[in-house]
Amino acid sequence: MTFVKPLLDFIEKSPTAFHAVENICSELEASGRTRLTEGEKWALEPGRGYFVTRNMSSVIAFDIPEGEADSFRMIAAHSDSPTFKIKENAELSVRGKYTQLNVEKYGGMLFSPWFDRPLSVAGRVVVRTEKGVEARLINVDRDLLVIPNVAIHMNREINDGFKYNAQTDMMPLFGDDTAKDGFKKLIAETAGVPEEDLLGTDLFLYPRIKPAVIGNSGEYIMSPRLDDLECAWSGLRAFIDAEKPDRGINMLCVFDNEEVGSGTKQGADSTFLYDVMQRICISLGLDPEASYRAAASSFMLSADNAHAVHPNHPEKTDAENCVFMNEGIVIKFNANQRYTTDGVSAAFFHKLLKDADVPCQHFANRSDVAGGGTLGNISGSHVSINTLDIGLAQLAMHSVCETAGAKDVEYMVRGMAAFYASRVSIGRDGEFILG
Repeated sequence: MTFVKPLLDFIEKSPTAFHAVENICSELEASGRTRLTEGEKWALEPGRGYFVTRNMSSVIAFDIPEGEADSFRMIAAHSDSPTFKIKENAELSVRGKYTQLNVEKYGGMLFSPWFDRPLSVAGRVVVRTEKGVEARLINVDRDLLVIPNVAIHMNREINDGFKYNAQTDMMPLFGDDTAKDGFKKLIAETAGVPEEDLLGTDLFLYPRIKPAVIGNSGEYIMSPRLDDLECAWSGLRAFIDAEKPDRGINMLCVFDNEEVGSGTKQGADSTFLYDVMQRICISLGLDPEASYRAAASSFMLSADNAHAVHPNHPEKTDAENCVFMNEGIVIKFNANQRYTTDGVSAAFFHKLLKDADVPCQHFANRSDVAGGGTLGNISGSHVSINTLDIGLAQLAMHSVCETAGAKDVEYMVRGMAAFYASRVSIGRDGEFILG
C-alpha cells in the first residue's frame, strides 16, 4: 500500500487537467529533469532528462540514454476527466432570486452523482500583464456550488428512470440575487488581479470529495478522477524511479482531451508525440533512416482504466474475459481495434510481467457492447509503433467518484517500471527481443 497515499494526494491536488500536468511537471523538475519549450531550440545531452508541455494540459517527458538512442519505450495516459465546463457568459438569473452558473458537459459522464454535493471551480485564466498576457492556474478552494435535486414530491418518477437534460437539470447554484455579476470578480480575486485584467478563462467544476481508503480491510480506494489520473501518476512514478537501460529513450506521455476524442493540438490525435520524437532525433543528430529504425523498434503502453465486474450487475461483463479489483494489471483486447493489443504484444507483456512477478488479467467487452476507445490507436495514427492497451480495474467509471483496488496501484507502478527498465528490440516482423 506504499503508493496509495501519494496517489490520492496527487489526485486531490489535481482538480483539472491543468493542475494534473502542473503537478507532474513539479515532480519531474524535483527529479532533475529539465523543462523545454516548443518555441526554442533543443540541445539535448546524453544522460539527461527533459520534459515539454503543450497547452499547459499535456506533457511529454523523456530521458536520453548514455548509449545509443535506438528506440523509444513509451507510456501514455490522459490528464482529463468528464466534468462541466463553465461557459463564457457564466451567470444565469432565476426569477431575480437565484444566481446559477451556465455550464456545459465535458465528456461522457454519469449525471446523477453530481447532485446535492459541494462543488467548486478550478482551471486556467488568462490575465493582462505589463509584457502582454499570462496564463495562470486557479482553484477556488472552498465549498462554493451545488446542483440541487428536484424533491421526490415534485418528481415521483425519478426512481423509475429519468432522462436528465444538460441545459435545464445540471446548472449549479452559485448564490442568491446578490451574487449577480459576482463570478468574474471572484475569479479575478482568486487569480490576484483586478477584474478588468481578467481576459479569458478555461474553468471547470470539480467535486469537493476527499479521496479515501475504504473496505473491510482497506482494500479499495475511492476518489474522483481515478480515470485516468491513476494511470498517469503510476506512469510518472515508474518513469522517475525505474532503472534506466543504457540504450533507448524512455518517454512518459500524458495527453489532454481523451474524454472528448483527442482531436486537439494537445490531444493524442495531434502531432505532439510525433513532433517531440522528431525533435529528439534531430537534436541527437540521427539521420532519417536512423529515426525510422528507432520508431520501428519502439513500444508503447497505452494506459487507461478498465471496467471491473460490478457486484450488483456481473452480467454486464463478458463471462470469461472479465476483471476484478486487486487482481493485477488489466490487458485490454478488442477485435475492432478500439484497443491495440494483439497476440504478439500481449505475449511480450506477459513475459515481462511474469519476470517482474506482477499479476495480470484480461479484459474484453461483451460481444454485444461496443465499449470505449483510448489513446493507443489514436496516437498510432500519427506514429506507427507497437502498442499494448492496459489499465486497472475500477467501478463507476465516469462517475463523480470512482472505486478501484488499493493493491493494484503498486502492481501498475512495478509493471511500468519493469517496462521502462527492459531492453526491448525488434527482430523480424512479429518478433520482440528482450535483452
